[in-house]
Amino acid sequence: MAASPRPEALGPAVTIAGAGAVTGYGWGMDRLRQGLYAQKPACRLEGGFSPWFEEDLGWIARVEDGGDPDDGPSRFMRAVRAAAREAVADARQRGWQPGEVVGLVHGVTLGEVDLWRTYHHRQGLGTTRRQWLELMPSTVLMEVMREFDVHGPAMAVTAMCASGLAALLTARLWIATGQADDVLVISTDISSTPENCRSLANLAPAVLDRPSLESCLAFQEDTLGFGIGEASVAMLVTRTPLPGRGRLLGGAMSHDAFHPTAIPPGAPEVARCVRRALQDAGLAPEEVAYVNGYGNGNPRSDQVELAILDELLPAAEGIFSVKPLVGHCMSASAAVEVLASLLSFETGVIPAPPRLGRHGHPRLLDGLTAAVEAPVLKPSLGFGGHNAAVVLEACPN
Repeated sequence: MAASPRPEALGPAVTIAGAGAVTGYGWGMDRLRQGLYAQKPACRLEGGFSPWFEEDLGWIARVEDGGDPDDGPSRFMRAVRAAAREAVADARQRGWQPGEVVGLVHGVTLGEVDLWRTYHHRQGLGTTRRQWLELMPSTVLMEVMREFDVHGPAMAVTAMCASGLAALLTARLWIATGQADDVLVISTDISSTPENCRSLANLAPAVLDRPSLESCLAFQEDTLGFGIGEASVAMLVTRTPLPGRGRLLGGAMSHDAFHPTAIPPGAPEVARCVRRALQDAGLAPEEVAYVNGYGNGNPRSDQVELAILDELLPAAEGIFSVKPLVGHCMSASAAVEVLASLLSFETGVIPAPPRLGRHGHPRLLDGLTAAVEAPVLKPSLGFGGHNAAVVLEACPN
């Protein structure tokens, strides 16, 4: 039987020319790479959770203090700027030169949590004009634009845990429509205050009383939930073909419009999002090798992904989720997970976590896995019904 013709892509592929990261593993891409390939979870015991939790200590993949103090007074500001700086430097080393118009899009949900927490605890008393401006989401973006002397469009997008993919797809749209030649895409979530962790644990299966490899058994029967993580990730996206970290072939977004947290029966909009992402990338389902899943260890959302995998991508080699290793980094989660696939393109090895639970999906990868060189689908889901999916591949040699 003759193979079905490859669909025509709806938009242009763009190159991810460089990347930078601040995660629970530490400051920089090297720390992320070392942690993932050592199969060592980023979560560690942190104090300060009492009286919001029964125990003061909790397992969390928190971004430790660090960065350049001149970048700002908070972990959030320093992480955003450090990730952006690393991504630009990485892209330049790979041959990128800025085009006429360079934009910036920031995928974020809660923003500057630490400074707002301090502000509200003292009811704003004694706040200077400078301190108040540091609370504004525009200030750190202005500092990034000024550092690199770029003046293209700049904005933030919010799609909850799908924000990183929404930011990438916004960047691709800007490039496709001529709004920008290059876009610095950043996605950040530095929000794991004790209050936020308590509220999240009341609402979703967030687990702080054990290491994430014991609780987040993504796509396995005895999963308990996810460990909480933090991160800021940056990627330099360009229309120029380069030997970059990878290519974004296409993607799509949809919305359930059903419930603030629940996925509707059958998840029709999630499936539609995946189908449209493949169509936009110009791929037939059988061309996808792996699904870099959302996989947060919540049995309901895991089941949704697995059903879609079995229905729409029966020929895919396997599925994996790196949340057991990096934690669930909320609005930065999708961007961190994209980096895992970019690293697999570079190394030829997928940094999938080990299977430690019972009755995992038959195609669930078990630990470090030699990769077939072919496209990867990366879906993500977010509170409120946000769905997004992108298709990635290695840059041509």
